[in-house]
Amino acid sequence: MSLYTFLDHTAEKYPENTAIIYENEKLTYHDLKDKVDRLAGAWKELGAAKGDRLGLMVGNHPIYVVSYYAALKLGMIVVQINPHYTSRELLEIFNDSETAYLVAEPDGLEKIAKISEIYSFKQIFSTGDSQTNDIPTISELIEKAVPLQETCSISAKKDIAVIQYTGGTTGKKKGAMLTHFNLSANVLQSKVLYGSTMVYGQEIILTATPLYHVYGMTSGINLPIYLGAAILLVNRFELEKVLRLIQTYRPTFFPGVPKMYNAFANYPEIDQYDLTCFKVCTSGSAPLPIEIMKKLKDLTGVPIGEGYGLSETSPTTHRNPPDGVSKIGSIGIPLPATDCRIVDENGVDVPEKTIGELLIKGPQVMLGYWNKPEETAQALKDGWLYTGDLATMDDEGYFYIVGRKKEMVIVGGFNVYPQEVEGVLYEHPAVLEAAVVGIPDKVAGEIVKAYIVPKAGREIDIQELKEHCYQNLTRYKVPKQFEIRESLPRNTVGKLLKRILVEEETKKA
Repeated sequence: MSLYTFLDHTAEKYPENTAIIYENEKLTYHDLKDKVDRLAGAWKELGAAKGDRLGLMVGNHPIYVVSYYAALKLGMIVVQINPHYTSRELLEIFNDSETAYLVAEPDGLEKIAKISEIYSFKQIFSTGDSQTNDIPTISELIEKAVPLQETCSISAKKDIAVIQYTGGTTGKKKGAMLTHFNLSANVLQSKVLYGSTMVYGQEIILTATPLYHVYGMTSGINLPIYLGAAILLVNRFELEKVLRLIQTYRPTFFPGVPKMYNAFANYPEIDQYDLTCFKVCTSGSAPLPIEIMKKLKDLTGVPIGEGYGLSETSPTTHRNPPDGVSKIGSIGIPLPATDCRIVDENGVDVPEKTIGELLIKGPQVMLGYWNKPEETAQALKDGWLYTGDLATMDDEGYFYIVGRKKEMVIVGGFNVYPQEVEGVLYEHPAVLEAAVVGIPDKVAGEIVKAYIVPKAGREIDIQELKEHCYQNLTRYKVPKQFEIRESLPRNTVGKLLKRILVEEETKKA
């Protein structure tokens, strides 16, 4: 079925339930569906058709949700776009996906106008309040349109719903083709894993993770709309504002990212706020330091359910179960109907507690990469997705990510996994953030370097930090170099961009 069907069913079952809370205004499921159907009608009148690519270059706003589901109702393909991308990055995506229609925020229209000089869109739409430069607004289209009654016929396993661009470790963007089946399956898999913890028609989901990110899309809108939950939509994660919203609306589920949990844990006045309303807190997009997980459990009363996923898997494949054993440092168990293997460099399965590459098979695994048959063939073999991540499994079937295959550092013939070293660095009381990479060295070929961001008002004695590492790590794993920095390079979801650190060091060398 079409992913739009989730909205259709929920609006019929819970028409008066709150669908979205945004800037203290509420929208019911009946009204949300009406807006979606009207926008779909308007776009159809303008010639939009099944298979056309619609770029959604919008932050967290109700118009994002309306545009997303209107496109899916028409059988269009949503191209998820980070509004903060540079012109060069945007052009790369537009050219690759052949984006025909684009929804953009007023702030991005100037950038788009310049791109339009060399790239031709069929139509651009604005999320603004009033029309500028002959660009119609989504609100005006909705107001004047007649609701579209029929939903486009969808072949769920073949028809693409979303193209989700991912940079991977190389920085070159690839568009993961996610079908209606992939995305619907991941929602249902998540609901089965959460079980009776999540009640239809009764949850309030705090959606602060960007919706243009695959984790925000699935956990922040697709899952809540399937559940008939209220989406507490936050445009930008501003800590004190989010804390006030939590006090007012008492959300029950928070799909967050480490950057957000880190902000909670290190906020000096956090004890003045009550975070015990959450039944489930999950973390995705990057590993969550153990110290932060412990602090958040004290604050919320529930363990932070760390998990694992990829743009290529819609995204979730593993999660610590909310009503089962939650193991700190583990990504948990595979979601229902998800098969996993850990293999060596020859593709041979390794025993438990042995490190190898994680392979995944399941209904959430992408169709392939858009316009990239060679990359698709490298990633998908015999139905298995080769993740490029190094993992291990314990004797109870819980998985642990050790690091990226390409990020592993070899020191004197020994493997060093950056994530293990980072875990030790985070245990130091003065360390706010840490990143460990392998950098070029004329003598050794490669050495371990650590980049450290100190906590506010704290100074770090590098010699003392090195001693801390020697006490907790085998000697060859201890970083040879340390660099104190004010910040680390991250994307808008807080994911660490280690390749930028490596590029800096390569230029220096």
